[in-house]
Amino acid sequence: MSGPRGRCGRPGDLASDEGSGVDTGSESGGTKRPTAGSETVVSSPETILGRIPTGTSLRRELAAAARSRGRESSVRAELIDLHERFAAIATPPIDLDAARRHVADTGGEEERLKEQIAAFRGDVRARRAVGAETDEALAELESAAAALAAVQTDRIAAEQALDRALAQADHARDTRERRLELRDRLENRRRDACDELARGIYPAFHDALADVPGGCPNDAGADPSAYDGPRLAASLAAVRIAELDSPVTVDEAAIAWVNDHGGRIETVIDTEVICQRGTPGDLDG
Repeated sequence: MSGPRGRCGRPGDLASDEGSGVDTGSESGGTKRPTAGSETVVSSPETILGRIPTGTSLRRELAAAARSRGRESSVRAELIDLHERFAAIATPPIDLDAARRHVADTGGEEERLKEQIAAFRGDVRARRAVGAETDEALAELESAAAALAAVQTDRIAAEQALDRALAQADHARDTRERRLELRDRLENRRRDACDELARGIYPAFHDALADVPGGCPNDAGADPSAYDGPRLAASLAAVRIAELDSPVTVDEAAIAWVNDHGGRIETVIDTEVICQRGTPGDLDG
């Protein structure tokens, strides 16, 4: 890693300097190129550790630090497989309401035309009974009958479309259930990978606490859940042991906290620093 450097700027000027994007190798190191199916499986180390305070858990910070150093979890291949299967399942929306409305509308028009035809037939019979002209009445009856035939065709087509939509909705419901099951498995494996990577790098984190203002190795405990020290000190130690490819944005409150504890932020995290002004940090995490 290059020697520490620091520079300050306004928050709006920091976008090009902040770590972002997807993880470039799932549970692998951040220096690897993306592979099909590995994108978006987990955030890149720079996304998680590129800002202090990080706004996330110590476990995620440590897992990101481990990935930045090229470490992989034992479930990496399963993670990619689950992600590919999850991403491949599409659940297009099914508009049952529109299909039902179409059936109702065509059915209503069919009934209206049947009543109209009955009225026209009555008019024809009445005219014939008194020897009156029936040509106009018969033409109206014929026109209504043709309209009824067309509407009946539309109604049958609408009912068939509704049947198909209902079948698609059933299939979509099953698909959503499978997708939710895969999502749960994927999230469980992400947690497993995070826990494994965090535990694996915990000894390095333990040692790094000795070099962080406000930190103490005795606060580390046996694993991340046992850590009992200042939250900011833990984030600083996690960033310190990481190998990041981009500068770290640190807000003024965090820098002031380091200064108050007798340190200098660039030296503490051992990487290039961008000072973000005007954004108070959550130092209690």
